[in-house]
Amino acid sequence: MELIRGLHNIKPYHKGCILAMGNFDGFHRGHQLLINILCEKKKNYKLPIMVMIFEPHPREFFSKIVRIRLSKFRDKIQYLFTAGVDIILCIAFNKKFASTEAYNFVKKILIYKLGVQFICIGNDFRFGACRKGDYKFLKKIGNQEGFQVACIETCVDKLGQKISSTSIKIALMEDRIMDAEFLMGHAYRVFGKVIHGNKLGRIIGFPTANVFLQGKQLPMNGVYAVTVYGVCDLPLPGIANIGIRPTITGSSIQQLEVHIFNISIDLYLRYITVVFLKKIRNEQYFRSIRMLKNQIKNDMLIVCEYFKKYPNIMR
Repeated sequence: MELIRGLHNIKPYHKGCILAMGNFDGFHRGHQLLINILCEKKKNYKLPIMVMIFEPHPREFFSKIVRIRLSKFRDKIQYLFTAGVDIILCIAFNKKFASTEAYNFVKKILIYKLGVQFICIGNDFRFGACRKGDYKFLKKIGNQEGFQVACIETCVDKLGQKISSTSIKIALMEDRIMDAEFLMGHAYRVFGKVIHGNKLGRIIGFPTANVFLQGKQLPMNGVYAVTVYGVCDLPLPGIANIGIRPTITGSSIQQLEVHIFNISIDLYLRYITVVFLKKIRNEQYFRSIRMLKNQIKNDMLIVCEYFKKYPNIMR
């Protein structure tokens, strides 16, 4: 497994691959289908699977607005490598790259630099200046240059609606966690490093692990029942808060804090994965720390009852 940051870091030994391109936010069922196709093709081509992703998101670059994301960068990388991807090429989406003509992108990057033999994309994927490159464009050049191109149709849900990162974000914003899980094909989770907080949780009797969000905005706020991976060999039950902590700081910066039940371990600088199972309530402002503490006790009772009722939900 290898992560390449930037076209300038491509080496001669990287030439020769089968490729997928996209943003892969949330790694939903459509993304999984695409990677599964590459895993099957790998048996015949005997070449590494490469995925090309873009940072920032192209829509973010053009709109100058930071988008709410399902996955932080590390989440995305973890999903892709776990699915069987060998190499991830992360391209800086900037003014120069955005102005690259579609033909030059294929000729100079896909063919000369990467030596692509097979490409699989979604039917709505576009590339090159003014989004002129698409499946038909790739297919035509592939026929001329000797590489194969495949296109997957848009995945739909039980109601025939398109499965997309946007539809999943909406489900999470509307507290439809199970719907989001169905669309993604896996539980919604956040992977990150534990950093120092203000230690208030420890002072009031509920120590929390503060998960670094890298300045990214998650599509949900509130208190949740969660399971936590990365502390020991087994998932552990816990309770998490996503929000701005209005009672404590009233910050505009979203934070993720997790209290893990029945353990006392210093997790500072450890990487953990937080899996969201059920929403308990919205984030609230309390007039005093005492009122906040009483509410947290009540939240914990609700979460404990949830895990007693569903003992097999630890996943």
